[in-house]
Amino acid sequence: MSKPLRTDPVGEAHRHWTERGWGEAADGMAAVTSLFRSQQILLARIDAVLRPLDLTFARFEMLTLLGFSKTGALPLAKASSRLQVHPTSVTNTVERLGRAGLVQRQPHPTDGRANLVEITPQGRDLALQAARALNREVFGDLGIDDREVTALNGILARLRYNAGDFAEVSPLMTRGPGMIDDPAAPAGENR
Repeated sequence: MSKPLRTDPVGEAHRHWTERGWGEAADGMAAVTSLFRSQQILLARIDAVLRPLDLTFARFEMLTLLGFSKTGALPLAKASSRLQVHPTSVTNTVERLGRAGLVQRQPHPTDGRANLVEITPQGRDLALQAARALNREVFGDLGIDDREVTALNGILARLRYNAGDFAEVSPLMTRGPGMIDDPAAPAGENR
Protein backbone atom coordinates (compact mmCIF):
# COMPACT_ATOMS: atom_id res chain seq x y z
CA MET A 1 0.00 0.00 0.00
CA SER A 2 1.23 3.47 -0.83
CA LYS A 3 1.70 6.28 1.68
CA PRO A 4 -1.64 7.84 2.72
CA LEU A 5 -2.51 11.16 1.16
CA ARG A 6 -2.45 14.18 3.46
CA THR A 7 -6.01 15.20 2.59
CA ASP A 8 -9.09 13.29 1.46
CA PRO A 9 -9.42 13.67 -2.33
CA VAL A 10 -13.17 12.96 -2.15
CA GLY A 11 -13.53 15.69 0.47
CA GLU A 12 -11.62 18.04 -1.80
CA ALA A 13 -13.82 17.09 -4.76
CA HIS A 14 -16.88 17.78 -2.57
CA ARG A 15 -15.51 21.25 -1.75
CA HIS A 16 -14.83 21.99 -5.43
CA TRP A 17 -18.27 20.69 -6.42
CA THR A 18 -19.88 23.05 -3.93
CA GLU A 19 -17.72 25.99 -5.04
CA ARG A 20 -18.83 25.43 -8.66
CA GLY A 21 -22.45 25.83 -7.59
CA TRP A 22 -23.30 22.13 -7.55
CA GLY A 23 -23.77 21.90 -3.78
CA GLU A 24 -27.11 20.12 -4.09
CA ALA A 25 -25.33 17.20 -5.80
CA ALA A 26 -22.02 17.35 -3.89
CA ASP A 27 -23.03 14.78 -1.25
CA GLY A 28 -24.25 12.36 -3.93
CA MET A 29 -21.04 12.79 -5.94
CA ALA A 30 -18.97 12.17 -2.81
CA ALA A 31 -21.01 9.08 -1.94
CA VAL A 32 -20.63 7.59 -5.43
CA THR A 33 -16.92 8.39 -5.59
CA SER A 34 -16.39 6.96 -2.09
CA LEU A 35 -18.27 3.78 -3.03
CA PHE A 36 -16.09 3.27 -6.09
CA ARG A 37 -12.88 3.91 -4.13
CA SER A 38 -14.09 1.61 -1.33
CA GLN A 39 -14.72 -1.10 -3.94
CA GLN A 40 -11.13 -0.73 -5.16
CA ILE A 41 -9.80 -1.03 -1.60
CA LEU A 42 -11.89 -4.11 -0.83
CA LEU A 43 -11.13 -5.80 -4.16
CA ALA A 44 -7.41 -5.35 -3.54
CA ARG A 45 -7.78 -6.99 -0.12
CA ILE A 46 -9.89 -9.81 -1.58
CA ASP A 47 -7.45 -10.36 -4.46
CA ALA A 48 -4.56 -10.62 -2.00
CA VAL A 49 -6.39 -13.42 -0.18
CA LEU A 50 -7.65 -15.29 -3.26
CA ARG A 51 -4.62 -14.97 -5.55
CA PRO A 52 -2.58 -17.65 -3.68
CA LEU A 53 -5.59 -19.98 -4.12
CA ASP A 54 -5.66 -19.22 -7.87
CA LEU A 55 -9.17 -17.78 -7.57
CA THR A 56 -10.82 -14.52 -8.53
CA PHE A 57 -13.79 -13.15 -6.62
CA ALA A 58 -16.11 -14.11 -9.50
CA ARG A 59 -14.89 -17.72 -9.36
CA PHE A 60 -15.20 -17.76 -5.58
CA GLU A 61 -18.78 -16.46 -5.84
CA MET A 62 -19.68 -19.19 -8.35
CA LEU A 63 -18.18 -21.95 -6.20
CA THR A 64 -19.94 -20.60 -3.12
CA LEU A 65 -23.28 -20.31 -4.93
CA LEU A 66 -23.00 -23.92 -6.11
CA GLY A 67 -21.88 -25.07 -2.68
CA PHE A 68 -24.92 -23.43 -1.08
CA SER A 69 -27.37 -25.01 -3.54
CA LYS A 70 -29.27 -28.13 -2.41
CA THR A 71 -27.70 -30.45 -4.98
CA GLY A 72 -24.44 -28.64 -5.66
CA ALA A 73 -25.62 -27.96 -9.21
CA LEU A 74 -27.56 -25.20 -10.95
CA PRO A 75 -28.60 -24.38 -14.50
CA LEU A 76 -26.29 -21.77 -16.00
CA ALA A 77 -29.19 -19.35 -16.46
CA LYS A 78 -30.15 -19.60 -12.78
CA ALA A 79 -26.51 -19.07 -11.71
CA SER A 80 -26.37 -15.98 -13.92
CA SER A 81 -29.56 -14.62 -12.37
CA ARG A 82 -28.53 -15.28 -8.77
CA LEU A 83 -25.07 -13.79 -9.26
CA GLN A 84 -26.62 -10.85 -11.16
CA VAL A 85 -24.08 -11.09 -13.98
CA HIS A 86 -24.40 -11.53 -17.73
CA PRO A 87 -24.66 -15.15 -18.94
CA THR A 88 -21.44 -14.72 -20.94
CA SER A 89 -19.56 -13.90 -17.74
CA VAL A 90 -20.98 -17.01 -16.06
CA THR A 91 -19.96 -19.15 -19.04
CA ASN A 92 -16.39 -17.79 -18.92
CA THR A 93 -16.18 -18.34 -15.16
CA VAL A 94 -17.52 -21.88 -15.48
CA GLU A 95 -15.06 -22.69 -18.26
CA ARG A 96 -12.11 -21.57 -16.13
CA LEU A 97 -13.39 -23.43 -13.08
CA GLY A 98 -13.97 -26.51 -15.25
CA ARG A 99 -10.41 -26.46 -16.58
CA ALA A 100 -9.20 -26.37 -12.97
CA GLY A 101 -11.38 -29.37 -12.06
CA LEU A 102 -13.51 -27.34 -9.64
CA VAL A 103 -16.82 -27.68 -11.50
CA GLN A 104 -18.20 -29.86 -14.23
CA ARG A 105 -20.89 -29.27 -16.82
CA GLN A 106 -23.58 -31.79 -17.50
CA PRO A 107 -26.86 -31.93 -19.40
CA HIS A 108 -29.96 -30.88 -17.46
CA PRO A 109 -31.90 -34.05 -16.53
CA THR A 110 -35.31 -32.66 -17.57
CA ASP A 111 -34.56 -29.78 -19.96
CA GLY A 112 -32.61 -30.84 -23.02
CA ARG A 113 -31.86 -27.21 -23.91
CA ALA A 114 -30.12 -26.39 -20.63
CA ASN A 115 -26.86 -27.34 -18.99
CA LEU A 116 -26.10 -27.70 -15.32
CA VAL A 117 -22.89 -26.66 -13.66
CA GLU A 118 -21.96 -28.80 -10.66
CA ILE A 119 -19.30 -28.23 -8.03
CA THR A 120 -16.74 -31.02 -7.59
CA PRO A 121 -15.40 -32.20 -4.22
CA GLN A 122 -12.17 -30.32 -5.01
CA GLY A 123 -14.26 -27.20 -5.71
CA ARG A 124 -16.09 -27.56 -2.40
CA ASP A 125 -12.82 -27.86 -0.50
CA LEU A 126 -11.32 -24.82 -2.21
CA ALA A 127 -14.48 -22.72 -1.70
CA LEU A 128 -14.44 -23.56 2.01
CA GLN A 129 -10.74 -22.72 2.30
CA ALA A 130 -11.30 -19.41 0.48
CA ALA A 131 -14.36 -18.53 2.59
CA ARG A 132 -12.44 -19.13 5.81
CA ALA A 133 -9.55 -16.96 4.60
CA LEU A 134 -11.89 -14.16 3.43
CA ASN A 135 -13.83 -14.28 6.71
CA ARG A 136 -10.59 -14.02 8.67
CA GLU A 137 -8.79 -11.42 6.54
CA VAL A 138 -11.52 -9.30 4.94
CA PHE A 139 -15.17 -9.88 5.90
CA GLY A 140 -14.52 -10.07 9.66
CA ASP A 141 -12.85 -6.64 9.72
CA LEU A 142 -13.83 -4.12 7.06
CA GLY A 143 -12.21 -1.28 8.93
CA ILE A 144 -15.45 0.03 10.44
CA ASP A 145 -17.26 -1.18 13.57
CA ASP A 146 -20.06 -3.75 13.60
CA ARG A 147 -22.81 -1.15 14.07
CA GLU A 148 -21.55 0.76 11.01
CA VAL A 149 -21.41 -2.46 8.96
CA THR A 150 -25.05 -3.20 9.88
CA ALA A 151 -26.10 0.35 8.95
CA LEU A 152 -24.12 0.20 5.70
CA ASN A 153 -25.79 -3.09 4.76
CA GLY A 154 -29.19 -1.51 5.34
CA ILE A 155 -28.38 1.60 3.33
CA LEU A 156 -26.95 -0.36 0.39
CA ALA A 157 -29.84 -2.84 0.45
CA ARG A 158 -32.29 0.05 0.27
CA LEU A 159 -30.37 1.58 -2.65
CA ARG A 160 -30.48 -1.77 -4.49
CA TYR A 161 -34.19 -2.24 -3.60
CA ASN A 162 -35.09 1.24 -4.89
CA ALA A 163 -33.17 0.53 -8.10
CA GLY A 164 -35.34 -2.55 -8.70
CA ASP A 165 -32.62 -5.09 -7.88
CA PHE A 166 -35.11 -7.25 -5.95
CA ALA A 167 -38.83 -7.11 -5.13
CA GLU A 168 -39.17 -8.51 -1.60
CA VAL A 169 -37.96 -6.59 1.42
CA SER A 170 -34.45 -7.68 2.38
CA PRO A 171 -33.84 -8.47 6.05
CA LEU A 172 -30.76 -6.26 5.71
CA MET A 173 -33.05 -3.25 5.24
CA THR A 174 -34.67 -3.49 8.67
CA ARG A 175 -31.75 -4.48 10.93
CA GLY A 176 -29.98 -2.22 13.34
CA PRO A 177 -30.49 1.19 14.88
CA GLY A 178 -32.03 3.84 12.66
CA MET A 179 -33.22 1.39 9.99
CA ILE A 180 -36.67 1.95 8.57
CA ASP A 181 -39.68 -0.19 9.43
CA ASP A 182 -41.21 0.13 5.98
CA PRO A 183 -38.62 -0.01 3.19
CA ALA A 184 -41.18 1.24 0.67
CA ALA A 185 -41.62 4.47 2.64
CA PRO A 186 -39.80 7.55 1.34
CA ALA A 187 -36.43 8.24 2.91
CA GLY A 188 -36.72 9.93 6.29
CA GLU A 189 -39.98 8.25 7.30
CA ASN A 190 -40.42 5.47 9.89
CA ARG A 191 -37.16 6.23 11.64
